[in-house]
Amino acid sequence: MASLPSPIAFLTARLPARHRAAGGEFLRFGLVGALGFCLDVAFVYALIPSLGLYGAGAVAYFIVASINWALNRLWTFSDRTHRAAHTQWLRFLAVNLLGFILNRGAYSLLLALFVLPRHYPILAVAAGAASGFLINFLLSRRLVFG
Repeated sequence: MASLPSPIAFLTARLPARHRAAGGEFLRFGLVGALGFCLDVAFVYALIPSLGLYGAGAVAYFIVASINWALNRLWTFSDRTHRAAHTQWLRFLAVNLLGFILNRGAYSLLLALFVLPRHYPILAVAAGAASGFLINFLLSRRLVFG
């Protein structure tokens, strides 16, 4: 009985051979990011009563960025973990600062300009996650796990 390919291998099979590894990393990074988005929303909503909208957004981002780093280290870029974990984690947080600025900039801008995201913070969290995703992937792939 032949085994089925992994979903990642199946989805990247049509890519040129030289792009399959990067395509797989992009898909895994996206799945980790999707889980991170769910956790981000959960933490924001859980922290709003004690920290307010902006404080909850900042603390949630730091927690979720740390979780995303760990999952990306263990799964997305598991063959690129030659640096010490603490060094790589600090590097991940540092190089993703641009992603943080885009992410929480969009989050804060939406909260400041529109009423709807203040009532439904998930909208601001989603916009922030989308705005920082590609830059976070590229920086992580090249500077953190490269």
